Amino acid sequence: MLNYVCGHRADTHQDFAELALGTPVELWLGVDGESEQERAARLDAARDILADPEFAGLPDDLIRLAAQVVDDHPELFNVVPLARPARRRPARRGAAA
Repeated sequence: MLNYVCGHRADTHQDFAELALGTPVELWLGVDGESEQERAARLDAARDILADPEFAGLPDDLIRLAAQVVDDHPELFNVVPLARPARRRPARRGAAA
């Protein structure tokens, strides 16, 4: 089954997020291994987008999208306390066995 959003094909969750935001997800999250110059350019582009009146509602859209993910996938936020490892006592020197 093919999924289309506003006439655009969406094959992955990332495609849906990009179509919902109207911008590539990488613009906001970055990519592994990006240089300082690439990061600065990406953040500069993001600031320009946020300053554009067309994207004035983007922060609200992001919050709505994040809330929807939390609502749809609560298992992502299952927090399980981890057992604390027992403290090891240092062995005593010269103790009779």
